[in-house]
Amino acid sequence: MNIKDKLKELLLNSETEVLEFKEAKNNYDFKKIGKYFSALANEANLLSKDEAWLIFGVKDDKSIVGTNYRNEGSSLHNLKKEIADKTLNNITFKEIHEVQTEKGRVVLFQIPASPRGLPIAWEGHYYGRDNESLGALNLEEIERIRTKNVEYDWSVQICTDANIDDLSKEAISKARELYIVKNHKLSEEVPTWTDITFLNKAKITIKDKITNTAILLLGNAESEYLLSPAISKISWILKDNNNIEKDYEHFSCPFILNVNEVYNKIRNLKYRYIKEGALFPDEVDSYDPYIIREALNNSIAHQDYTLGGKINVIEFEDRKLVFTNKGSFIPQSIKHVLETNAPEERYRNKFLADAMINLNMIDTIGSGIKKMFNIQKDKYFPLPEYDIKNSSVEVTIEGKVLDINYASKLSSMPDLSLNDIILLDKVQKKKKITIEEAAMLKRKKLVEGKRPNLHISSNVANCTDQKDNYIKMKGIDDGHYQSLIIKYLKEFKTGKREDFERLLLDKLPEILDDEQKKNKIKNYLQTLRRSDTVVCLKRIWSLN
Repeated sequence: MNIKDKLKELLLNSETEVLEFKEAKNNYDFKKIGKYFSALANEANLLSKDEAWLIFGVKDDKSIVGTNYRNEGSSLHNLKKEIADKTLNNITFKEIHEVQTEKGRVVLFQIPASPRGLPIAWEGHYYGRDNESLGALNLEEIERIRTKNVEYDWSVQICTDANIDDLSKEAISKARELYIVKNHKLSEEVPTWTDITFLNKAKITIKDKITNTAILLLGNAESEYLLSPAISKISWILKDNNNIEKDYEHFSCPFILNVNEVYNKIRNLKYRYIKEGALFPDEVDSYDPYIIREALNNSIAHQDYTLGGKINVIEFEDRKLVFTNKGSFIPQSIKHVLETNAPEERYRNKFLADAMINLNMIDTIGSGIKKMFNIQKDKYFPLPEYDIKNSSVEVTIEGKVLDINYASKLSSMPDLSLNDIILLDKVQKKKKITIEEAAMLKRKKLVEGKRPNLHISSNVANCTDQKDNYIKMKGIDDGHYQSLIIKYLKEFKTGKREDFERLLLDKLPEILDDEQKKNKIKNYLQTLRRSDTVVCLKRIWSLN
């Protein structure tokens, strides 16, 4: 692209939702640039444009006046990172161009359209344009951008430069085996089909044409470039207990073969523990093979390949697996998935998901995630954790028991549903739960305290032999801590707040962090002062 010709072309147009002129003679507010970046990118998406432009050094009437904005060294191009740091998924300018004209310097910011299905937020807020006005992107527009990703199925697109020679013979052979397992009535017929006939019938190709799905699942390793800018890669990474990387390996297509290679890299050690009432230890795999298969294949099926990311399988030496993939979580919530027991109505990669179902790689009835939860629960292992943020999904699987007494006795409480156990599992791990979830647990007398500082109730503590932990989490009556302050002052006459912090920090409830504990101590002192029990002079406290 000749940027001078592009400037001439843009100057022939009036300002629109995807074109903005600014004088910016000497400077321009950074936050406003960020808002324009979000707005112009989102409007380009809505108008099905590839990009939008923000131009400095040009007045609204399209006359060039020149700009000195960041006219020193590399400060202008540092703006790329500064914008990325404040936007969702770290998206930034395609390029920042400078043009010297007879009337002065012009700066052109080339802004990409927001990714399909993903509006761009600036500092957590979505912006848009109404004619020339800058404002919040309305809910209808946000939903319109998001549904574009559902309407568009990357996995069904044809690789125009590909042919059957770009597919692995070994992968096709494996696909035939898996297809027969899924369709055993065709076991005698499938071997008579040519490769392309099989691929068409298995809904991996379309009318002999090679799809993105075909390359992803069956392509030769060297065929990965055909998917560009999408990435066909799974990375296995081994980390020690200090989060230091010790080993890694990358796997490309064909995924139908390489999922087994990834599985074989995971050190699935035996884990031994004694359940309550048993005389001999149980010996189980740290990770149930079904859970690894389900988590990995779900990552493949639901990855948003248009974002250009890869799938990660991170193994920690202290028996923990973390699976990550790019893309928003399309079902309403994990709770919804666990309660409905039905297939999702929408899929990001429907063609790919259908192909994986036909090859017996993923479940068809939507019960896979619930089965993962039940497997962990029945082993007394912590339940899977789903962290959904910044257009990515992270699933954590623990391969060990955290507290056998708590786990076994909690599982044996007959009135608890799987959802109850999931929420109590979060409370034990000090994870956030919603206001509604907290209220439900309180109604059932399963938790106490105020959100977010909830702890298990005395009822649960009694059933799970956690009475000591209950006291540590709940703490003792406020009057007890105030009496300790009074006792200190009787003994030592005076004290500073730092003295009382040293006295009480390790005695306050464990559910509170240090800052919350310090606020508690401050409140105790203020309560004692209001009751005229103590006085404070120049930050020195004493009895009244």
